[in-house]
Amino acid sequence: MRPLIMALALILPAVVSAQECSRDAMVVFDGSGSMSEMGFNQLSEPRIFEARRALRLAMPRLDGFRRIGLMIYGPGAGATCENIELRFPPMADASGPVIAAVDSLQPDGETPLTEAVRRAAALLSEDGGGGDVVLVTDGKETCGGAPCELAAYLAAEHPGLRVHVIGYKVRGVRFLWDKEGTNDYTDAQSPARCLAEQTGGQYVSAESVEELVTALQVTLGCPLYGRLEE
Repeated sequence: MRPLIMALALILPAVVSAQECSRDAMVVFDGSGSMSEMGFNQLSEPRIFEARRALRLAMPRLDGFRRIGLMIYGPGAGATCENIELRFPPMADASGPVIAAVDSLQPDGETPLTEAVRRAAALLSEDGGGGDVVLVTDGKETCGGAPCELAAYLAAEHPGLRVHVIGYKVRGVRFLWDKEGTNDYTDAQSPARCLAEQTGGQYVSAESVEELVTALQVTLGCPLYGRLEE
């Protein structure tokens, strides 16, 4: 029986990884005005420029793994907290549509990230199933949403759904010139981290194109593939 047990030990991880990769996913992308910031917050160019380059590199590598959809929040008429747009639901080989949508995006508006994640989660859970929401955000909620309350609700009501959060060039509220002081400016993490922690997802910080590519691979690729890329 030992050879059979050894064979199963080799096969089962591959089966689990295949099942994980078959889950539908929704990318919730931050298109708010802060994605166009540069200069004063130690950014050499607007965040959106590097995000576009990272998506062009990462997304084609993910084709064939799972169906992926896209939700964008921020830009729109009036630049209000109501500006959340479902670009498309999960579809196969989504790299082209995702890249095109973000390439044409002009960042503007507020950051209703909690409501955007809620809508993406509801879409994935329509048939009682699960999936993965991948939130790409550079900061905090600015529209009165409570991400940690949403996280608790999703964990209780939709245990088959995970939320991953990529904190992209997140900046704190203070900048201290004293190197000996405590500085949360460049070491800050998104308050939306609790969405990942409470739903079994991952929180990944990214400061460069390369780190954002890796974060997308870790959260959207196969688990085994993602771990090898970390």
